Amino acid sequence: MKKIIAEFFRRGLVACGLGPLVLAALYLVLQQLGQVQTLTVNEVCIGIVSLSLLAFIAGGMNVIYQTKRLPLMAAVLIHGSVLYICYLATYLVNDWLRQGTGPILIFSLIFIIGYLAIWVVIYSITLRNTKKLNKMLSETRQDP
Repeated sequence: MKKIIAEFFRRGLVACGLGPLVLAALYLVLQQLGQVQTLTVNEVCIGIVSLSLLAFIAGGMNVIYQTKRLPLMAAVLIHGSVLYICYLATYLVNDWLRQGTGPILIFSLIFIIGYLAIWVVIYSITLRNTKKLNKMLSETRQDP
């Protein structure tokens, strides 16, 4: 368990450095769209801290797939749930998402579709690569 926690922190700290860069890109996009003209010091500080924390958690959460005791579907559900809560909290804290049932439902739908789409792509690529490796192994075993 100590190994998993240490790996969580290592991965989280690596990803954490990207948070401010993502925030800067997001603010530039919002400025180009005319949604943000100026930011207060408070908005910038909350943005930096919240995105750094989000990146830390998102980067560290990938360690859950190394836990051998968890079935894959349980790991996916835990990973997705934690990311959903963290993204939703980050959007709400930064006022990037209006509070209310409608906006949260739309956000939730987009998150779920995006999360599932990413998993379908990852699963397909992994399945294809596994088949290739198995084919190569069977060909190697057949050759004397």
